Amino acid sequence: MIKIKTREEIEIMRESALVVSRTLGMLAKEVKPGVSTLYLDKLAEEFIREQGAIPGFLGLYDFPNTLCMSPNSQIVHGIPNKTPLKEGDIISIDCGAKKNGFYGDHAYTFAVGEIDSKIQKLLDVTKESLYVGIREFKVGNRVGDVGFAIQNFTEKHGYGVVRELVGHGLGREMHEDPEMPNYGKRGRGKKFVEGMVVAIEPMTNLGTQKIRQHADGWTITTLDNKPSAHFEHDIAIVNGKPELLSTFKYVNEALGIVTDVEDEFRAS
Repeated sequence: MIKIKTREEIEIMRESALVVSRTLGMLAKEVKPGVSTLYLDKLAEEFIREQGAIPGFLGLYDFPNTLCMSPNSQIVHGIPNKTPLKEGDIISIDCGAKKNGFYGDHAYTFAVGEIDSKIQKLLDVTKESLYVGIREFKVGNRVGDVGFAIQNFTEKHGYGVVRELVGHGLGREMHEDPEMPNYGKRGRGKKFVEGMVVAIEPMTNLGTQKIRQHADGWTITTLDNKPSAHFEHDIAIVNGKPELLSTFKYVNEALGIVTDVEDEFRAS
């Protein structure tokens, strides 16, 4: 059942989302060759708690860490470890936080030093596909409209769109209805209404769309071991239109990226 949020609840959720946004911005300055994902995980836990929140993933479904850290061919749910990042790696950092009873859930794929131009394009296209999908999250549209938009945009570039892993509703629970696939058909699925809040999160592979689940029960990689990119935002429907609760502003500031792409999704 879809749980509609009041304006007051949406504003509380905005603060939860911003805890994660600020955390990703802090981590953006720390992602570099020689740094371990376990070190980044510890930084994130401390930073989230300093903001009066608790890590949203730690202990959720028995996950052992604060961050899902998924380098290179890992798509999502990678477990932080002591292996240092290397020049040319990419790393998806998926972070959750809970504050005042509501969750924020937000992800960004970072380049570690200089990366191959083909992999940079994968990151750029996947991030752009996120906003392509967000534009379809509005009153009167359906789940399939978002999935179709993301799939159509990314597949035109020859990338594989993961089927088994999807976005989701968000609120007092980390995962609520509806599921938000990154593929689909226009006009299909549940209809969007005022007050819905979801996490949209394209997961795009440089090669095949097929995946492999590892024995640890968490790590998921591409079947052909080619790189995968992952970006995620929290969005509410306010006055019939999509409004971002999370933001990449802090990441952009840390990395020196100048963009106005989020302006159309800000509160009016």
